[in-house]
Amino acid sequence: MTQLTLELPETTFAVFHQSPREFGESMKVTALVKWYEEGKVSQSKAAEIAGISRQDFLEQLFIHKVSPYQLTPEELINETE
Repeated sequence: MTQLTLELPETTFAVFHQSPREFGESMKVTALVKWYEEGKVSQSKAAEIAGISRQDFLEQLFIHKVSPYQLTPEELINETE
């Protein structure tokens, strides 16, 4: 596994009320939710990268108010016709 090092001010962790490890995990999941929203990664791949189950990833989508569907409104209409 590859490890990534970030330099952040010490105050970063106090702002989010998290330890550096918790902050790193939260940042990783949040990035994956955004990349899923942008269509750059599937739910399964995002969950795998985050090290969580697909169900847990779906819960993260709900928490971040991101639709679990990657269809445009027009594609959704076409799917239901």
